[in-house]
Amino acid sequence: MTSVQDELKQVPGIKFVDHVAIAVKQGDLDGQVKAYEMLGFREIHREEVLGNDQVREALLQVGDGPNLIQLLEPLTPESPVQKLIERNGGRGGLAHVAFRVDSAQQAFDAMVASGFQIIDKAPRKGSRGTTVFFVHPKSRVDNPFGLLIEIVEDPRGR
Repeated sequence: MTSVQDELKQVPGIKFVDHVAIAVKQGDLDGQVKAYEMLGFREIHREEVLGNDQVREALLQVGDGPNLIQLLEPLTPESPVQKLIERNGGRGGLAHVAFRVDSAQQAFDAMVASGFQIIDKAPRKGSRGTTVFFVHPKSRVDNPFGLLIEIVEDPRGR
């Protein structure tokens, strides 16, 4: 029997943790950005992501490396981030962990073939020009992740 860890090794192109996403309450985004900047993080991108996501995001770079912190502020009560905050008793917290891949489509196909439960019907446009898809926290009945996973392809290779 193979483990989830062994199966993830088969997903084409997983390179590193792209970002850790943290939900923040509506109105708290700027204050949270300032708090992370006090730790030496640097804001490199800000965008409103509409569609099903309904969030305002700020990306902060950790040092000179490729890893990012993504702060997500809900724009509407229907935002999945707002629903996460409500489940957390009105507090923000970990929203998801994202892994960088070379090809979102290859990773998507490999994960579907391995039996992972994918939330998106296909890879889709993400923020900052990326291509993304999400993997359900309970994707593997035998070994559920317990957290939402995002797979990210950055066409710029950054």
